[in-house]
Amino acid sequence: MSLSPDDQMPPVKPKITPEERRQRDADRLQTIRLRMLVGQALHDRCITSPAAIAAAIGMPVAEAIKLMTGKQWRAGDVALLEAAAARLRLVVPSPGGRGSQASPSSRERAP
Repeated sequence: MSLSPDDQMPPVKPKITPEERRQRDADRLQTIRLRMLVGQALHDRCITSPAAIAAAIGMPVAEAIKLMTGKQWRAGDVALLEAAAARLRLVVPSPGGRGSQASPSSRERAP
Protein backbone atom coordinates (compact mmCIF):
# COMPACT_ATOMS: atom_id res chain seq x y z
CA MET A 1 0.00 0.00 0.00
CA SER A 2 1.64 3.23 -1.13
CA LEU A 3 0.92 6.69 0.14
CA SER A 4 -0.44 9.36 -2.14
CA PRO A 5 1.88 12.34 -2.85
CA ASP A 6 -0.20 14.50 -0.50
CA ASP A 7 0.44 12.09 2.38
CA GLN A 8 4.20 12.09 1.76
CA MET A 9 4.65 15.84 2.07
CA PRO A 10 5.96 17.08 5.42
CA PRO A 11 3.78 19.62 7.20
CA VAL A 12 4.39 23.21 6.11
CA LYS A 13 6.02 25.45 8.73
CA PRO A 14 4.14 28.69 9.19
CA LYS A 15 5.99 31.67 7.75
CA ILE A 16 6.82 34.51 10.11
CA THR A 17 6.04 38.05 9.12
CA PRO A 18 8.78 40.51 8.21
CA GLU A 19 8.09 42.40 11.46
CA GLU A 20 8.49 39.20 13.51
CA ARG A 21 11.75 38.50 11.63
CA ARG A 22 13.07 42.00 12.42
CA GLN A 23 12.13 41.61 16.09
CA ARG A 24 13.82 38.21 16.26
CA ASP A 25 16.96 39.57 14.64
CA ALA A 26 17.03 42.51 17.08
CA ASP A 27 16.56 40.10 20.02
CA ARG A 28 19.35 37.88 18.70
CA LEU A 29 21.75 40.83 18.49
CA GLN A 30 20.75 42.06 21.94
CA THR A 31 21.30 38.55 23.32
CA ILE A 32 24.84 38.50 21.91
CA ARG A 33 25.60 41.95 23.35
CA LEU A 34 24.23 41.02 26.77
CA ARG A 35 26.12 37.70 26.83
CA MET A 36 29.33 39.57 26.09
CA LEU A 37 28.61 42.21 28.73
CA VAL A 38 27.72 39.71 31.46
CA GLY A 39 30.54 37.34 30.48
CA GLN A 40 33.11 40.14 30.60
CA ALA A 41 31.84 41.31 34.00
CA LEU A 42 32.09 37.77 35.36
CA HIS A 43 35.59 37.43 33.93
CA ASP A 44 36.65 40.79 35.39
CA ARG A 45 35.48 39.56 38.80
CA CYS A 46 37.35 36.24 38.35
CA ILE A 47 34.08 34.30 38.43
CA THR A 48 34.75 31.34 36.17
CA SER A 49 33.39 28.13 37.68
CA PRO A 50 29.88 27.07 36.65
CA ALA A 51 28.69 27.08 40.28
CA ALA A 52 30.10 30.58 40.89
CA ILE A 53 28.56 31.89 37.66
CA ALA A 54 25.18 30.45 38.63
CA ALA A 55 25.39 31.99 42.10
CA ALA A 56 26.43 35.37 40.70
CA ILE A 57 23.51 35.59 38.28
CA GLY A 58 21.00 33.86 40.57
CA MET A 59 20.10 30.81 38.53
CA PRO A 60 20.51 27.05 38.78
CA VAL A 61 23.85 25.88 37.39
CA ALA A 62 22.48 24.10 34.31
CA GLU A 63 20.27 27.04 33.32
CA ALA A 64 23.03 29.60 33.88
CA ILE A 65 25.54 27.71 31.76
CA LYS A 66 22.98 27.11 29.02
CA LEU A 67 22.12 30.83 29.02
CA MET A 68 25.75 31.98 28.93
CA THR A 69 26.97 29.47 26.34
CA GLY A 70 23.85 29.10 24.21
CA LYS A 71 24.47 29.07 20.48
CA GLN A 72 20.80 29.01 19.52
CA TRP A 73 18.42 31.90 20.05
CA ARG A 74 15.58 31.17 22.43
CA ALA A 75 12.64 33.38 23.31
CA GLY A 76 13.14 34.84 26.76
CA ASP A 77 16.96 34.93 26.69
CA VAL A 78 17.03 38.74 26.48
CA ALA A 79 14.95 39.08 29.65
CA LEU A 80 17.06 36.52 31.51
CA LEU A 81 20.31 38.20 30.46
CA GLU A 82 18.96 41.63 31.39
CA ALA A 83 18.06 40.24 34.84
CA ALA A 84 21.57 38.76 35.16
CA ALA A 85 23.10 42.12 34.20
CA ALA A 86 20.92 43.91 36.74
CA ARG A 87 21.93 41.42 39.42
CA LEU A 88 25.58 42.16 38.59
CA ARG A 89 24.75 45.89 38.72
CA LEU A 90 25.75 46.49 35.10
CA VAL A 91 24.60 49.34 32.92
CA VAL A 92 22.94 47.82 29.87
CA PRO A 93 23.45 49.96 26.76
CA SER A 94 20.39 50.70 24.67
CA PRO A 95 19.99 48.43 21.62
CA GLY A 96 20.32 51.39 19.23
CA GLY A 97 23.49 52.76 20.82
CA ARG A 98 25.95 51.70 18.14
CA GLY A 99 29.51 52.85 18.05
CA SER A 100 29.82 53.75 21.71
CA GLN A 101 32.31 51.63 23.57
CA ALA A 102 31.93 51.67 27.33
CA SER A 103 35.14 51.74 29.28
CA PRO A 104 35.52 48.98 31.89
CA SER A 105 34.97 51.43 34.75
CA SER A 106 31.81 52.88 33.20
CA ARG A 107 30.08 49.50 32.76
CA GLU A 108 29.34 49.10 36.44
CA ARG A 109 27.10 51.33 38.47
CA ALA A 110 28.41 53.07 41.52
CA PRO A 111 27.15 51.43 44.73
